[in-house]
Amino acid sequence: MAHLTPPFRADHVGSLLRSKPLQDARAKREKGAISGDQLKEVEDHEIEKIIKKQEEIGLRLATDGEFRRAYWHFDFFSMLDGVELYELDHGIQFQGAQSKPQSIRVMGKIGFSNHPMVEHFKFLKAHTKVTPKMTIPSPSVIHFRLEPGAVAKSAYPDRDAIFDDLAVAYQKAVRAFYDAGCRYLQWDDTAWAYLCSQEQLTKAKERGLDVDHLQETYVRCINKGLEAKPAEMTITTHVCRGNFRSTFISSGGYEPVAENLLGKCNYDGYFLEYDTDRAGGFEPLRFLPNGNKIVVLGLVTSKTGRLEPRADIKKRIEEATKYVALDQLCLSPQCGFASTEEGNVLAEDEQWAKLHMIAELAGEVWGKD
Repeated sequence: MAHLTPPFRADHVGSLLRSKPLQDARAKREKGAISGDQLKEVEDHEIEKIIKKQEEIGLRLATDGEFRRAYWHFDFFSMLDGVELYELDHGIQFQGAQSKPQSIRVMGKIGFSNHPMVEHFKFLKAHTKVTPKMTIPSPSVIHFRLEPGAVAKSAYPDRDAIFDDLAVAYQKAVRAFYDAGCRYLQWDDTAWAYLCSQEQLTKAKERGLDVDHLQETYVRCINKGLEAKPAEMTITTHVCRGNFRSTFISSGGYEPVAENLLGKCNYDGYFLEYDTDRAGGFEPLRFLPNGNKIVVLGLVTSKTGRLEPRADIKKRIEEATKYVALDQLCLSPQCGFASTEEGNVLAEDEQWAKLHMIAELAGEVWGKD
């Protein structure tokens, strides 16, 4: 029952804790003490190190840890045609913490051309012996995150008018990464998790979003973007409830969105958070169609360094099989370890211990590759 194609029985969401040399180099770059080329030299070196580490602990995939990014989403979005990063008077509010006061706005027609992250992927692919995995934010996130008035009238009449161009931009992104050799792409998404939270639904409505129809709208946009996916390419999604300095934003099980997310979005796999009771039970997994779609159970938290008892993880995998076949399940951390460059509150060796444990547990549950 080993899985030789992605998502793998032992997988991970993507981001990794930024190493000390990288943190120091980024700080120097912000102060103007080193050049962009000098920063890239450090990034290249540190990415090579974490690629090797992922290979050494037995993973069949490797990411670049998102080491060239400050954010899991804003960096990608701000490099799209027509989109830019700008300063706000507030950040995104997490439970007990707030991110940097920045967001994105749409100032022109959205498009995908000459995106720097294609080159980021090429570097990853050139330096790993295992499957290189690329992570980008989902198109639904850009819409959900746009503040009122963050879309220039000269570009679109309103926020809801961006979807057609957005879907086409993602089609071009899929083709660009595929042409660069990418066969494992992940679209990270917070919007679906926020649609599971009554508190976040209320806030979204206050921002002027049509919360009663967002699920159907997002399904259409996502599936339109996925139309460009070649048969031999795997595209998954990760559904996140917020991940900044080990804090979170939303709570709520998947029941309100499961039928649309699992049954109607044309993803090949779903990374779902299941590390706390904030995610609810496994019952919504009943909406996963029988067949080739995969759910990657995020049973190992990335928010603390404590290693979960292995017996507990195996028991929870068994519980999930009441609703979905074991052959349609895999294992991963619940989220990345550093969705922003600040990273979660745990040590690098604790991060690697968790990933190593996942690789070993997957071999015990599903058999070694």
